[in-house]
Amino acid sequence: QVQLVESGGGLVQAGGSLRLSCAASGIIFSINTMHWYRQAPGKQRDLVATITSGGTTNYADSVEGRFTISRDNAKRTVYLQMNNLKPEDTAVYYCSVRLIATNYWGQGTQVTVSS
Repeated sequence: QVQLVESGGGLVQAGGSLRLSCAASGIIFSINTMHWYRQAPGKQRDLVATITSGGTTNYADSVEGRFTISRDNAKRTVYLQMNNLKPEDTAVYYCSVRLIATNYWGQGTQVTVSS
């Protein structure tokens, strides 16, 4: 079965950095587009960044220039490097993959940015 396991969240001061990881199993990782989403309390889950199998990346406007998504196919892992963090980046971060007509999600990792 598909499993996505996120790690790397935590508490950081504004201006700081964190690197999130998402280890995938149960899928042919190298051929799949991977996504990072986030959900703040009381808000909808929003797409943050996407990386295709070929390495093409896309970002939400709110994180462009501060966040970098990358992947290591040998390790079956997708990363989200987050720099210059802001309090509004506080959320639970999820990685996701879409297979056929189903979205799969990890359990999420909490990121809290203090001002």
